[in-house]
Amino acid sequence: MPTTERYSKLLAQIQICGDDEMRMQKIEDACTLHARIGWQGLTKAEYLDSGDYYLVTGVDFLDGVIDFQNCHYVTKDRYDQDSHIQLQENDVLVTKDGTIGKVAIVDKFDKPATLNSGVFVVRPRNEEALLPTYLVYALRSGSFIRFIEQIKVGCTIAHLNQAKFLKFEIPDIGVQEQRKVVNILSRTEEILKKRRQQLEELDNLIKSRFVELFGDTVLNPFGWEKDSLGSVCDVRDGTHDSPKYYETGYPLVTSKNVTGGKIDLTGCSLICEADFNKINERSKVDSGDIIMPMIGTVGKPVIVDIEPDFAIKNVALIKFRADSSVLNIYIRALLQSDYFDDAVLSKVRGGTQKFISLGDIRKLEILVPPMDIQKQFVEFVKQVDKLKVEVQKSLDETQQLMDSLMQKHFG
Repeated sequence: MPTTERYSKLLAQIQICGDDEMRMQKIEDACTLHARIGWQGLTKAEYLDSGDYYLVTGVDFLDGVIDFQNCHYVTKDRYDQDSHIQLQENDVLVTKDGTIGKVAIVDKFDKPATLNSGVFVVRPRNEEALLPTYLVYALRSGSFIRFIEQIKVGCTIAHLNQAKFLKFEIPDIGVQEQRKVVNILSRTEEILKKRRQQLEELDNLIKSRFVELFGDTVLNPFGWEKDSLGSVCDVRDGTHDSPKYYETGYPLVTSKNVTGGKIDLTGCSLICEADFNKINERSKVDSGDIIMPMIGTVGKPVIVDIEPDFAIKNVALIKFRADSSVLNIYIRALLQSDYFDDAVLSKVRGGTQKFISLGDIRKLEILVPPMDIQKQFVEFVKQVDKLKVEVQKSLDETQQLMDSLMQKHFG
């Protein structure tokens, strides 16, 4: 049974009133809020690599819980200094500085723990009236995301104002109804997690097959011919200019549009036909080409499998001829491998804005295996990709369901 059909009935299980009848309660009425006073924040010199007292910061939020295994530590004196932020099981944490609005619940931990100044602790006044797990979902809702966008302050670094944060309202429903909501949402999230794990396992299967067929690309155990990527392929890049943008026109694909293993034209800037043609005089994209970000999130190669009616900026373009000695799926796998990381990404330049040069990509020395071996790999990848499409479809349907459930209850 399709995922949507199988779980759509869950929507009906959450009974809520219409918007005009929904009772709401403010965070300040239902919870207490605690934070380290800014001037009492710890310096980097006080972060310890080992110890008996955990120090939790915003970077320790992992999939809705705290990753205590990778936390820093503080001294006992520092821990004892602020009793109000000594963590308790089921505390709800919200990041308030920098990447604001990340939410996690404190699961079991084996050592005492405290916070630095970038995190709020939100504690229900009465867990028999407000479940911490229900509060977590409320603070992950679209309603909360929109709320913090309105109240955040700061230009370079965003901050959540405590007084304004406390005014956020959540549905005021009975604890039994909260349990029902949490149960349904957690079950749906578990399905999402399993689907993502399946996709990761399929990707690992491809990586294993790559090693099985081609061996170590540095040691070259099969003694295959080597050549530079720029010799076996036509390696170019997109425009470096900044053309004028319009409300209608042709999409200009940049690094931000090459994500998740595909090209996403959503949110692309649009250019006029004259600029589109000018860029394509030297950087025309065709189906089967590989494009790869060179600035920002570098690497992440994608094979062009959509109508290439777009131009490119600041991304590498790898083109293949009919008589090329390498196949695009083989090259993509090579560019996704540790070998590429070691040979090219280790040379990434830049401070805040990372980039790799076209010259480094062209000079990348690659193995050129026999064509029949490459074709074996390509056929294997195509079969695995069919499975990935099915899993991805189920993942997308389940995500739509999760979004609907969150919207239905929290807005």
